[in-house]
Amino acid sequence: MKLNIRIDGHAGQGPNALAKVLGSVLAKQGYYVFISRDYGSYIRGGHNANVLTLSDSQIMSNDLEADIAIFLEKNIEIKEPRKLKDNCRIIDSAVEKNMYFAGRLVKMLGLDFRILENELKKLKNFDVNLRDAKKGYADAKTEFALRSLKNKLEFMDGGVGIAEGAIASGLDVYFAYPMTPATSVMGELAERQLENNHIVIELEGEIAAINAAIGSAITGAKAMTGSSGGGFDLMTEALSFIGQAEVPLVIYLAQRVGPGTGAATYTEQADLNLALNAGHGEFPRIVLAPGDPLECQELTSQAFYFSQKYRVPALILSDKHLAESLYTIKNKPVITKSQKCISLKRFNSYNHDESGTAADNAPAIAKSAESRIKKAEEIKKEARKFKPFKLYGKSGSKNLVLFWGSTKGAVLDACKDIDVKALQILYMEPFPEEIKSELLKAKNLLIVENNSTSQLAQLIASKTCIHINKENKILKYNGRPFLTDELRMEIEKRIR
Repeated sequence: MKLNIRIDGHAGQGPNALAKVLGSVLAKQGYYVFISRDYGSYIRGGHNANVLTLSDSQIMSNDLEADIAIFLEKNIEIKEPRKLKDNCRIIDSAVEKNMYFAGRLVKMLGLDFRILENELKKLKNFDVNLRDAKKGYADAKTEFALRSLKNKLEFMDGGVGIAEGAIASGLDVYFAYPMTPATSVMGELAERQLENNHIVIELEGEIAAINAAIGSAITGAKAMTGSSGGGFDLMTEALSFIGQAEVPLVIYLAQRVGPGTGAATYTEQADLNLALNAGHGEFPRIVLAPGDPLECQELTSQAFYFSQKYRVPALILSDKHLAESLYTIKNKPVITKSQKCISLKRFNSYNHDESGTAADNAPAIAKSAESRIKKAEEIKKEARKFKPFKLYGKSGSKNLVLFWGSTKGAVLDACKDIDVKALQILYMEPFPEEIKSELLKAKNLLIVENNSTSQLAQLIASKTCIHINKENKILKYNGRPFLTDELRMEIEKRIR
């Protein structure tokens, strides 16, 4: 059983809160839920759309067409390319508030109202919301009979996953300047400062944020900063300082459409090259790309581990789709513990000796470079102890689909019923070159990315000398994520 429910309204009408409440209700009944958000860069007005997909089996993406549509006002214009099925059930009203529609949908799905009531207790204005929800419940009739399932599921977005991973890693201080879509991590961490004994500080800009984080890390704190691509651009000089001074720092890079300000509230996977190559000179770094909130928690803890052990910058590469979409998670994360590594000494952006004293003679410069080369080799060796890549699907298939980051949900959902094997790369640096044997076994080698130049394909070519044909690159670069059914059609077309 699978249903796609879209919720459309203007910013300020509460479509996000409605979607989250409904998703939480369904998750508590044991249903797998995935919710994506589509909205423009405005505070009130405009058009917001949430698409909620529910299923009795694992799902992590939406379909193109909706089974049920909730319109928070009448005659609202549907945003393309999403569509309504011919038999789509439409719930709308020109006068009712958002929780009225929650009551109607809960009744339509055949669920007990008390489940919704418990969720409403977590929100402000409980009495008003309860009144509206009861009215909606009374106005609807049951059209589906959802029964409670035994699945025990967590319900969170990727931003919360990053924050959870940082807290579990012993975060001491997080510095940032707000920038969509990285801001949600700052907000989540800020709300939980007292209970977890960490500090969140908002500064005047990204340059200040990363330099303050460096200063905290030098004193022995487990420090972290985060931004989107435009903000990360400003951090690159400090990134080179970290590479020279050997400071442990974790950096959250949440991608959105660029270049420039781009489309600030939409998604893209176009900052991989930036993460891999930002900064001048040669120095080791870690670049990790989780694909769901569980991996966000696990890879954030691994970022702290490598950063602290080897005193290098560790980048966590996410995007708007992963950061703000809501997923149901069945498994508990495996958190990698890390020990603080800093001892008090001089930290220098100049080439220096082991004491931190500047040294610019030829042997000292060569020794520093060789030390960084050795460190990179040690990191590469240790990375093999983790899971730098994962395989899914039919193990014997000659059709291999490569992907990374937030495309994971759509790829795995699209590949459920077709003859393919899927390979997810989580470690961009150090890159798992052992995947070359998997690539060589494939008859059809496909790649799925949310960008226009296939940056992962470029990386694979540079590391393995294997080039993916243009016709086998499934790319989407209109700011929107892949949908299950559209991606399945594209994959099937290329493996016929």
